[in-house]
Amino acid sequence: MAAYLCPPAVIHGEHSVKTSQIVTEVRDRHPHAPWAPRIDAIAASTGIEARGWMLPLETAVAPGRGNALSSVGVESAQQALVREGFGPQDVERVVAALGTVPAPQTVQERTAPAWEAVQAYGERAARGALQTAGLDASDVDCLITSHSTTPALPGLDMALANTLGLRSDTMLLPATQWACIAGTRSLALAADLVAADPDRVVLVVISEALSTTYQPADDTLESLIVRLLFADTAVAAVVTGRRRPESVLRLDAAWHHTLPGTQDLHRLETREDGTHFVMDRRGPRAVQETVTAMWEWLRARYQDEPDAWHPDVLLAHPGGTRVLEYMEQTMPDAWPSGLLDYSRESYTSGNRGGAAVFDILRRAYDAGRQKAGDRAVLYAAAPGLTATALEGQWL
Repeated sequence: MAAYLCPPAVIHGEHSVKTSQIVTEVRDRHPHAPWAPRIDAIAASTGIEARGWMLPLETAVAPGRGNALSSVGVESAQQALVREGFGPQDVERVVAALGTVPAPQTVQERTAPAWEAVQAYGERAARGALQTAGLDASDVDCLITSHSTTPALPGLDMALANTLGLRSDTMLLPATQWACIAGTRSLALAADLVAADPDRVVLVVISEALSTTYQPADDTLESLIVRLLFADTAVAAVVTGRRRPESVLRLDAAWHHTLPGTQDLHRLETREDGTHFVMDRRGPRAVQETVTAMWEWLRARYQDEPDAWHPDVLLAHPGGTRVLEYMEQTMPDAWPSGLLDYSRESYTSGNRGGAAVFDILRRAYDAGRQKAGDRAVLYAAAPGLTATALEGQWL
């Protein structure tokens, strides 16, 4: 399978949003929510003090351009009030009052500015990855893209094909719905592509504005957690079939695993006021099942040296600290400690979804502690519930 990965480019959201700001905004908006007395403890339990967003918090919480009459119209409201027995003066007064009540932002109002940002951040990441790899846009034979929270057609692939000036025969492979698994699965696909043609150059770009799932009107505990977790990030990397001077990791094998009947555990729902990320408390346990299956894959892969082999670095995006803890608990005792240090470091500034594995890889690369020959395992799980892992060697 051998494929060679150059260092990824990582562009964090430039607007720092502190957890304290989110707590203040949510507490002011939902003072009587059942979880309101525990909001400080809930926020602290995430371990995230700030996260970068592509757009400021004020954009997410701003009212829509319409008002409470926008959806029904003045005439319909007047007729309904008359039917209920309101007199002319009362009807006029109620309609005037409704006209001053702001409506929530619409899907278009939430998504349009985020989509512009996703494209701009994606272009910056792509150019950074090409520069790091010592390549030009004209060298790209295939472009793989993902952006799950800003649905668009045409998508990020077409936008980048134009802004980067890719060749007209460049293969475009958009994978919008990969979500949290975009990092590992895009690399697995890229590895398959260069295995078929070692001269191919594949550019992977993932640009996620997860802050679009921040829904001010939601008063559920799950919505509070979503507000606190997500960060916005764009990442990109070049994968080739032949080793380049800039290559840092050789990918040797890929593994995929999907749990049947789990498609409703975590999901995105598009409603009148935008995109909502719906969480299920059974999710971490399902993710743990994929971790157990991954250990079995690695055990079978290295069955001839069960006591001697271990990863030297584990670049894992399982979505939360509970699964990171489970991964550590289920590792063989002989494995070295600290394998998940870069994953934990990345998570302290937010859950980056599909961009997370590239961010974690970049942190490992920048730390400079890996040496040639070290074995690396990359892992991610996503709504579905599905997981992909890769195993390779540091160069």
